[in-house]
Parts: sequence; C-alpha cells; structure tokens
Amino acid sequence: MSGPVEIPLSERFRRGADRWAEERVMAEDAALEAKAEQALLEIEHLATGAETVEFDVDEGAIRYEPSPELSAFLDAQADETGVDRETVLLLYVDLFAGAFLSEDSVVPE
Repeated sequence: MSGPVEIPLSERFRRGADRWAEERVMAEDAALEAKAEQALLEIEHLATGAETVEFDVDEGAIRYEPSPELSAFLDAQADETGVDRETVLLLYVDLFAGAFLSEDSVVPE
C-alpha cells in the first residue's frame, strides 16, 4: 500500500535532534528538520540510491511519501513483522536518530 506516511517524533529522535542542535548551535526546529532529512535520506538512499528527499516536520510528526521502491520495502517489512508500515519507518528513522553526532565519529584507540 503506497502513499504518504506520518510518523510521530519519538523521544529517541528528539534526543538526537537536541544533541544535534547543541553541537551546531542551531534552533530546535532546524535540528528536527536536519535529523529528519538525514534519517529519511539514508533510508531512501539505501532503498533507491536517491540523493534528495522531500518531507514535512510539523506538530510532532514527520510526513513523508516514500518512493515506490521504499514503499514496497516498508509494506513487505510490515507484512513480515505484523506491524504497520508507519511503525516500520519509525523504527528505521529512530535507528538513524543518533547518527552523524560527534560521538558517532569517535575512533576507538
């Protein structure tokens, strides 16, 4: 089932955006948008090779229309796991919430 997906901004996602805002001295809204773009772009790129994504962050949720390829992947994952596609996308977005932070680039000794 293709079409737009709306996922809530989880606490994990908000914490990642807060850390992003602190590290880059930026407003909370800008950090939420930046983290949403990073997460969605990583997910879409893995599915299709895309280099841009269009989405909205508003009222505590991300609204995004996945590509047909990503949509098919989300639907397959939803069928396999028994959860809805919004939850599947939320789990992937949350996975990338902490990526690209300064501690993410620390190399072990």
